[in-house]
Amino acid sequence: MWRMYSDRVAATRKVRQFSGGVYDLGLHVVWCPKYRRPVLGGRVAERLEELIRQKAQARGWEIIALEVMPDHVHLFVKHDPKSSASYVANQFKGFTSRVLREEFPHLKSRMPTLWSSSYFAASVGAVSAATVEKYINTQWERPGKQGDGS
Repeated sequence: MWRMYSDRVAATRKVRQFSGGVYDLGLHVVWCPKYRRPVLGGRVAERLEELIRQKAQARGWEIIALEVMPDHVHLFVKHDPKSSASYVANQFKGFTSRVLREEFPHLKSRMPTLWSSSYFAASVGAVSAATVEKYINTQWERPGKQGDGS
């Protein structure tokens, strides 16, 4: 089953393997400073980007896109199947908050915490939901699937 599916999407996705299977999981995560204050500029923004890349590398995650705006962060990251969306978001937020507040004291004095407690997370795939639905719904229409038990 996986071979037929992967042959159809091989050009648009890079799958990773682990002992239990294969995966291609992408996540779009957005988070903001507390009170959405525009404190992510200049050297803070540069250091934040370095820290996000450092954390991703340490966890074996791949940064596809990253944009640090003055009042929010957009991140597209490929992660492993054992890491939930909340785990991924909180790994980046917790690590960067601790380091940035140590290195930039003005972030401690102006705000009680660096990041808002909320975040946005959405799964990102190389194949649309409609494509997956059509693939599943047309299993019996493909050659070799007519009652052969596969």
